[in-house]
Amino acid sequence: MKFQSLYDEIGPDRIQELVEAFYPKVYRDPDLRPLFEGEMSEIMRKQYMFLTQFLGGPPLYSEEFGPPAMKARHLPFEITPERARCWLQCMKEAFEETGLNDLPEGEVFYTRLTQVAAIMINSEEDTLH
Repeated sequence: MKFQSLYDEIGPDRIQELVEAFYPKVYRDPDLRPLFEGEMSEIMRKQYMFLTQFLGGPPLYSEEFGPPAMKARHLPFEITPERARCWLQCMKEAFEETGLNDLPEGEVFYTRLTQVAAIMINSEEDTLH
């Protein structure tokens, strides 16, 4: 029996739904909005490509942009513990909206994202406000 990746379990349509549910929340968040420059549609496209690869699907992100190296790519942005919490809250709401939180593989996926959020922190709390 072939091992099923999280990508195989969740599928591209659900990933797209998650991205579409997530970014409007991010753009409404006053702490996160300053981190996102440019068109939301392009940021969403990149996130879809990254999550596809992150979950074990085709390496869409690497094929277009090279290795993800997300920590390095996010260094120019001030990511505080509070911003990481806000990001995860938006993601949690998007998981609920799309029903991913009801799936066992969704729980694994969200746990992996909490680990990513912790790794991305590069600034202290008091510099945010």
